[in-house]
Amino acid sequence: MSTSETADDRQLQDLAHTIAAMFTQRGATLVTAESCTGGWIAKTLTDIAGSSSWFECGVVAYSYEAKEALLGVRPETLEHQGAVSRETVIEMVSGALARFGATVAVAVTGIAGPSGGMPDKPVGTVWIGWKRRGGYAQSELFHFAGDREAVRRQTVAAALRGVQKILTS
Repeated sequence: MSTSETADDRQLQDLAHTIAAMFTQRGATLVTAESCTGGWIAKTLTDIAGSSSWFECGVVAYSYEAKEALLGVRPETLEHQGAVSRETVIEMVSGALARFGATVAVAVTGIAGPSGGMPDKPVGTVWIGWKRRGGYAQSELFHFAGDREAVRRQTVAAALRGVQKILTS
């Protein structure tokens, strides 16, 4: 499935079950830090019975203040780079991992629409970050198409695929 295809519920569930098996097998734990997905990644993962053995917690941080207080994003980063930036997602994923003690963290920040886009950051612009304890944060910029629902679904799917990748790398 390419990043331009919108994942359906079954595909998201399949990704979540694969991740659950991987985390269970490795004795690893996961934390999520979400903005534009509003907790959808955490919901998808915790829909699985027994997820409490590997899912540590999820943080939904929409406002600048929440990103600063809950995830340690620096005010200077938000002021100079904006909430939807590589720098912000790196600080979000790093802060989540540092604060909540998991093995792996994933963070998302973006513009799901229908409004809020700008010429340099149109609707569908999403940054996703992943980090494994003891490693360096990784990030990727996506430009998803579709309405708010489609952008958010694609974000959840891309975030979960990245979690699989970082856990096996």
